[in-house]
Amino acid sequence: MHRGSLFRHADFRRLFAGDAASQFGTTVGYTAIPLLAAVTLAATPFEMGLLTAAQTLAFLLIGLPAGVWVDRLRRRRVMLAADFVRFALLLSVPLAWWAGVLTLAQLMVVVLLVGVATVFFDVAYQSYLPSLVGREHLLEGNAKLQAVQSVAQIAGPSGAGVLVQLISAANTVLVTAFGYLTSALCLLRIRAVEPEPERTGHERLLPQIAEGLRFVFSDKPLRATVACTATANFFGGAFVAVEVLFLTRTVGLPPAAVGVMLAVGGAGGIVGALCSGAVTRRIGHARAIWLIPLLTWPAHLLAPLAAPDWRLGLAGFGTAFGGFGIVIYNVASVSYRQAICPDRLLGRMNASARFVVWGTLPLGGLLGGALGEGLGLRGAAWVAVAGEAAAALWVVCSPLRHMRDLPTEAKTGSPAA
Repeated sequence: MHRGSLFRHADFRRLFAGDAASQFGTTVGYTAIPLLAAVTLAATPFEMGLLTAAQTLAFLLIGLPAGVWVDRLRRRRVMLAADFVRFALLLSVPLAWWAGVLTLAQLMVVVLLVGVATVFFDVAYQSYLPSLVGREHLLEGNAKLQAVQSVAQIAGPSGAGVLVQLISAANTVLVTAFGYLTSALCLLRIRAVEPEPERTGHERLLPQIAEGLRFVFSDKPLRATVACTATANFFGGAFVAVEVLFLTRTVGLPPAAVGVMLAVGGAGGIVGALCSGAVTRRIGHARAIWLIPLLTWPAHLLAPLAAPDWRLGLAGFGTAFGGFGIVIYNVASVSYRQAICPDRLLGRMNASARFVVWGTLPLGGLLGGALGEGLGLRGAAWVAVAGEAAAALWVVCSPLRHMRDLPTEAKTGSPAA
């Protein structure tokens, strides 16, 4: 067992490096692909909603069985396969562009299939971390990985905006593809031998899915955080569907400036990741899950005020402060659910939680596209950010409000736990 900082843990460093490459590539894609659709392929608001929905539709379609399959396999192998598949799929976008045959339909299919691979990667990734670093280091590990994501949310969108202006949006997608390839190469260098997955008494799909769902919804604090995250993601998906169109067509920003605006949330996220451990220890694990969203998420209400003057800075501040709160909430809530779950259920638990919290994203994307057509882009943005802020009420009105800390030991009520 390693001691001190996880950066002394060689295999965690390899996971960290791969995650850094993957997160940077992902955030580049989150900017380049919508710009490719909006600017190059002239997508309508509803088509942008469909594209946003396609990115996360797989969590709704296969999120639950993916958890069962991940629990039956070595998780690092699942992650490797997902990275190589995502690399190949995204490589097809610039190839089609060079051949002059790229269409919005192809882009949606690629995004949908990348989402399928991402379902397997994410479920395996969150289930792999406890066995790699130990449960006692989960808070530190998740904080470091959240910091990577927050840095990527600054560097990726801003870099993507510049690259789109210099080399086109289709060519910028190559950065996302090679990010996943680099992640796979780093995972290949991890030396720790992952134990053979534990077999349960029944191997049928539906009973195993039900077991994961029961675990998530039988724990009141976990149920509250899942409902909170799902609601925030639903309205967040609506906002993402109209955000690029709002910034380019309503506010009138060029691609590079759009990249900067998409990146500012990451600045707050970095501060949140750096402060998450201290904040959680200071106010308590349970309080961090409800108090931080209550105090910070309403700052998102400043985003629809954006205009090509001083109000752009005000909107950026709101996005950054909201990002600060989101990261602290994510670190606290994800660490809790990893810590209390038995090893044999980690894949199904994470898949069940992700099925709910990510499954709302495509629905939100469709809502955002419809609102953009009906209320206009600014009106759709107002509805979306109001819903995000209200999502905190799930945890504020839960038993978490009367607690300071949460249990950190895995539950032992299930057989073979």
